[in-house]
Amino acid sequence: MRGYRAPWWLPGGNLQTIWPALYARRTRGPVPAYRRERWATPDGDFVDLDFLAHDASARRPLIVLFHGLEGSSRSHYAEAFADVAWRGKLTFVVPHFRGCSGELNLAPRAYHSGDHEEIGWILGRLRELHQGPIVAVGVSLGGNALLRWAGEQGEAAARVASAVASVCSPLDLAAGGHAIGRGFNRMVYTTMFLRTMKPKALRKWAQHPGLFDREALLRARDLYEFDNIFTAPVHGFRGTEDYWARASAKPHLHRIRIPALALNARNDPFIPAASLPREGEVGDWVTLWQPAHGGHVGFPAGSFPGQVMAMPEAVTGWLLEASGITPRVPQAWPAQPMTVPAAL
Repeated sequence: MRGYRAPWWLPGGNLQTIWPALYARRTRGPVPAYRRERWATPDGDFVDLDFLAHDASARRPLIVLFHGLEGSSRSHYAEAFADVAWRGKLTFVVPHFRGCSGELNLAPRAYHSGDHEEIGWILGRLRELHQGPIVAVGVSLGGNALLRWAGEQGEAAARVASAVASVCSPLDLAAGGHAIGRGFNRMVYTTMFLRTMKPKALRKWAQHPGLFDREALLRARDLYEFDNIFTAPVHGFRGTEDYWARASAKPHLHRIRIPALALNARNDPFIPAASLPREGEVGDWVTLWQPAHGGHVGFPAGSFPGQVMAMPEAVTGWLLEASGITPRVPQAWPAQPMTVPAAL
């Protein structure tokens, strides 16, 4: 994806973000079917995991996808990754962060960008259950939490996962948080996120009265305020600035000791290009892909109306190759403009 170029008919980071999520083709085959498992958590709560419902061997590589803010297994990028796994006869699962599976979780906590303990618990359970190699990819919020986990674990991460990747993740949460709170971003993206986040928080308050300042949350108009009122105090941070500083993965990238990929488009409207990590900041285990185009989890390709499989194919190919697994490319499938094998 280093040499990725957006289609001529879809210019600019905002169009490359919005159009793919709403209109671009997500799969080359049928829409993925999932089977759901509910796991009880150590704190008396639950998480829901959607496994790709096909007959892949338990010894085949497992792709674990951690979704983004307010995402799910039905997000456009999740279905695109599931399609890649289905075509490659791989196992695939999307663990839902708490409250994102369609049912509100039970505990006072929800989820946040630095939730590496939850990532570790889920990956550890999967390692106990799955016989083959495990690779993991996190999108946006999920990618920051995943790389935060890899940094915390250091060499121990290799006992669980062979390789990890983040896609369009705000690795510097303060830079991303301020960017999404200004101008067009505030009007469109902030409004979109708060449309679901505030009602869920209010339902959480109804579960646990007094958990946070309900009246202040009703007045919140951006993610900074929402995090200051809900995310930070509920999850043990002093406030938004403390949350962003302690949860950001960027300061911990040099501690990663398994192959890791960080893919960020330099025209991502959520993430200022100047905040992206540089080669000297990440250590030898981390590979940076920073193409000029792609938007936020967009990376459209092809003629109108476009498709979004190019990025998942490239990232999955990188993860498998970094794990020592050679992707297979069936000749019957159309070749894609990738710098790594396009399909498995």
